[in-house]
Amino acid sequence: MELAVDIESLATWMTGQGLGSGPITDVTPLAGGTQNILLRFVRDGRAYVFRRPPAHPRPNSHETMRREARVLRAIADTNVPHPGLIADCGDESLLGYAFYLMEPVDGFNPVGQLPQPHAGSSAMRHAMGLALVDGIAALGALDHRTLGLDGFGKPDNFLARQVDRWRGQLASYVEFPDWTGPDALPSVAAVGDWLERHRPAEFTPGILHGDYHLANVMYRHDSPALAAIIDWELATIGDPLLDLGWVLATWPDGSGASTVSVTPWEGFPTAAELVARYGEGSARDLSAIDWYHVLACYKLGILLEGTHARACAGKAPRETGDKLHGRAIHLFERAQALIR
Repeated sequence: MELAVDIESLATWMTGQGLGSGPITDVTPLAGGTQNILLRFVRDGRAYVFRRPPAHPRPNSHETMRREARVLRAIADTNVPHPGLIADCGDESLLGYAFYLMEPVDGFNPVGQLPQPHAGSSAMRHAMGLALVDGIAALGALDHRTLGLDGFGKPDNFLARQVDRWRGQLASYVEFPDWTGPDALPSVAAVGDWLERHRPAEFTPGILHGDYHLANVMYRHDSPALAAIIDWELATIGDPLLDLGWVLATWPDGSGASTVSVTPWEGFPTAAELVARYGEGSARDLSAIDWYHVLACYKLGILLEGTHARACAGKAPRETGDKLHGRAIHLFERAQALIR
């Protein structure tokens, strides 16, 4: 089996870090929400999870690993559920890439069919939804400067940069032959213009997960509490309310076009209940939360359209591209409804 890691070199590095001795055993690939490679293994009776960039790294993949390790180290002693960082190596020369080791998470991802007892209790599913927003309320309440994350992101003009950033992303898709073009997305220009006109005048910077939804958390096996927030590769310093907007944009609305599917769904809170719960755990002003919801729809819709554009050019499966194009259309229709 190709493990995508030099086990002997890793073991030598771990010994130098004081992380056991002897062979690495029980190496098992783990499924992840991204193309990043995750392996679980055991050494000296202790279990570890190893995380590295994809087999064919993107230009920023190694820096992404270093950033993930930095944010996990920063929040280590906070009340935000997360995988515990054990050690990291930002030096690409050792194994050919940056990597880190973290504690295994004792929990499950809720996407797909829920396990028992969660599947059998609507009250538990309701509490799961509330716990989801509790996680980002706690994250957004942290002082990033006190935690050593000054310079981790660029909070100045964070909101003012958003529309131009994603307009540019959408415009870049013209390089893919046979793409259906931006006009296939309903009112994409009008939604962008509305966002520019109604942008909140100010915000309080904080830690932003950047891709927060049900697929990027794990729940405890015995309760509705979060076991960990995972996949920190898009974390930065910005406006944490965008994480709440992202939850709302990915929250099923009964149309069947959601980007996240959990079964059974009955019992999960409404979007309004999620916002109210966030307000209970945060001092942030939620009066413009619809703006963040619309921005999340705009950003996510453009991201999904990128796969459709690549599919049109034969660089991604056509069936996947068409499916994500449908979801992008739904997100812009949702944005329009919020604007109205």
